[in-house]
Amino acid sequence: MTGDYRTPAQPPATAAGNLPLAVTTPNAARPAARATAPIPAGDAVDVLVDSHRRAVESTLASTTVSAGRLEILDERLMDLRRAYVVAPPVEMLGQLLRELDEVRLLASERQPAHVQVHLSEMIAVLATLIADALMKLGRLGQAQLWYGTARTAADDSGSWELRARVRVQAAMLPYYYGPLERAVSFTNEARLLNRYRPTATGAFAAAAAARAQARQGNAEAARAAIKEAQQLFDRCRKVASESDDAWAFPLRRLLLYLSGAYTYLGDTTHARDAQAEALMLYPDRTGIDPALLHLEQAMCLIHERSVTEACQLAGQTYLKVPAAHRTEILGARAQDIIDVLPENVRSVRAVRELGEILALPASTT
Repeated sequence: MTGDYRTPAQPPATAAGNLPLAVTTPNAARPAARATAPIPAGDAVDVLVDSHRRAVESTLASTTVSAGRLEILDERLMDLRRAYVVAPPVEMLGQLLRELDEVRLLASERQPAHVQVHLSEMIAVLATLIADALMKLGRLGQAQLWYGTARTAADDSGSWELRARVRVQAAMLPYYYGPLERAVSFTNEARLLNRYRPTATGAFAAAAAARAQARQGNAEAARAAIKEAQQLFDRCRKVASESDDAWAFPLRRLLLYLSGAYTYLGDTTHARDAQAEALMLYPDRTGIDPALLHLEQAMCLIHERSVTEACQLAGQTYLKVPAAHRTEILGARAQDIIDVLPENVRSVRAVRELGEILALPASTT
């Protein structure tokens, strides 16, 4: 049997999914014919589609993160970024992980697009600082994983500058511990993302590339990157002037990177100029950057064949750093002073004494 399966005694269904879009009118002469009538305003269809529209709009507008809460999260993140400049990495690690956990929980809930992007940006910054702290502590495998997490979050945010910045930061791990090719790759990715824009991130990327290429032995590329870093920094100097923020790139950090580039180029004159200027810009209470500059001064002395003086400076620098900051990365950089020396020179008394200092447990030095 074809046609309407309901009997005239059955009222038309009005539930969702079975709405009376056509009304059947019995007709004895023409039993198969149907007449339709326009749906009046305010009937079940209007009620249904309007309720669904309101539900969708409510979902799009719903958020567990108010503008005020986002502002508080931003303030707390800025406090952590400032504290990171001076606080020991072990102390910072716990604070960063706690903050990240809260942001992660918010990001796991349905948020409007602009809020989700903001939370992804926060996760990228926090994950990068966590990776940096782990690197300083010598936990290289975990640091590498966290840098990967930071890149994922930065990519999710869609911000080209954040994507570039996280890649520059990630280049530190292979710069200090290898392979250098990966450090160069990360910094070049960041430079491509920046596209020569006059930003602090662009200057940072070029300076980091210069340092890595100089250490790799690519002098021509290193000098070109040094020039690029200086030009970009000069064009954005006002933006890059903040110095009490771990996420900033002030002049003293530019000079730190240029010091590394010139040192590995063997250009001790320019390296010493950069080191002296940078050290004047660092406050009394800060992290390990001044110590890294002194160790590069020691490396310059190695280039000048002043082995004893270089080892004495490296040993004094290492011992002066507070125990909480005397982490694996500082020891590794001091060890570089020994590693660049020929085997027949390593038996010199000053070299042996430096090795003994570095071999002592941190609590006894």
